Amino acid sequence: MIERVSLFNKKQDIFISLVLSFFILLISLLLEYKNYYEFNRFDSITQAVTVLKQYTKSKNNRTYQVLKLRSDDGVTFYTTAKKSLQDIKNKKIKVLIWPKELTFLKYLSSFYANSKILTIYEHRSLKQELNEYISNAHEDKSIANIYHALYSATPLEREAQSIFSNLGISHLLAISGFHLGVLSALLYFLIHPIYSFFQDRFFPYTNSKRDTFFIVATILLTYTLFLDTPPSLIRAFGMLLVGFFLYDRGIKIISMQTLFITIMLLLAFFPRLFFSLGFWLSSAGVFYIFLFFIYFKALSKVWQFLLLPIWVYLLMLPYSLAIFENFSPYHPLSIIWTTLFTLFYPLSILAHIVGYGAIFDDSLLWLLDLGRDGNRVELNTYLFVLYLLLSFTAIFYKKIMWILLLFACTIFIYAVYHIA
Repeated sequence: MIERVSLFNKKQDIFISLVLSFFILLISLLLEYKNYYEFNRFDSITQAVTVLKQYTKSKNNRTYQVLKLRSDDGVTFYTTAKKSLQDIKNKKIKVLIWPKELTFLKYLSSFYANSKILTIYEHRSLKQELNEYISNAHEDKSIANIYHALYSATPLEREAQSIFSNLGISHLLAISGFHLGVLSALLYFLIHPIYSFFQDRFFPYTNSKRDTFFIVATILLTYTLFLDTPPSLIRAFGMLLVGFFLYDRGIKIISMQTLFITIMLLLAFFPRLFFSLGFWLSSAGVFYIFLFFIYFKALSKVWQFLLLPIWVYLLMLPYSLAIFENFSPYHPLSIIWTTLFTLFYPLSILAHIVGYGAIFDDSLLWLLDLGRDGNRVELNTYLFVLYLLLSFTAIFYKKIMWILLLFACTIFIYAVYHIA
């Protein structure tokens, strides 16, 4: 077998990539700043936006609704509305905004703005039609909300978010690279045999694998745009393209160089991703998967299959505790749930297509009851920073990798002790 070459063989190659990415980033920031100037030019601005989240909040004996909104240009911000406002989640509305003291940094990340709702558009989007179709298949609203999150990237209700965080499976409900990987594999194995049949007979001069990839990539890009480009999905789709480009040219895919160039290019083209927690968590997951294969590539496929989920769980646990601070006795079972999800996800899609969408409802209700009780387990910020430093150093030194694994196991024991 011909050995694949590394992406960067010289320091000069890395330097050129950094310079190129810097210029792309500079152009992207200039375009964003132009949009920011237009957005912040006057005291008020009228915008057509989509309602991403809507929930009730009480403060200082006052009850009101919080809305998370996103414009067609990708600007995300929060505002408040009257308690009596109807349910407008996923709807398009026109708002008058007063972006007071809005900085460029806040514009790129997110901000709060006073607003007034001018129009609520009754036209139903494709996403709303899909969500209604899903809801009709389920009697329980919480179950329907789970499938909304899985198929249309609709945010989970706050109670469900807490439950799945207790179970350690929040990543399964937020569409990310894991879902894209399952979908791409499923689409490839469905399309490739059919395409190869016609390719062998009518255009044998083409590369069936390459052609199938372009078909699959087009479908996934359409789906990503339909979901309004969630950051974790952008990372996954970008890595899919970069990975195939390198694979097609005989370059190593599973390497930190691949991850580095993908993250660098995505941040250069889409600076807003720098402020996305989902993007960084998704990237961290891939980082530890690559770290596993770098040091354990000699293991048999069976051992890799068995050990990889445990490895990813342990090494991502510090992120979970540092950010979400939720843990329960059932949290470690997320290793099993994650493995089973690769079967559940495509089967649930098929079940909804053929009219048996409620087939897994009892199991999901049991899972929701299981995760209602959880404990708060915090991870010291300094320990988390030390963990990050060890993670990056582990790329170069195998001994540090073992120290990193021991550190992660210690944090796991600490979390279990906290709830015992």
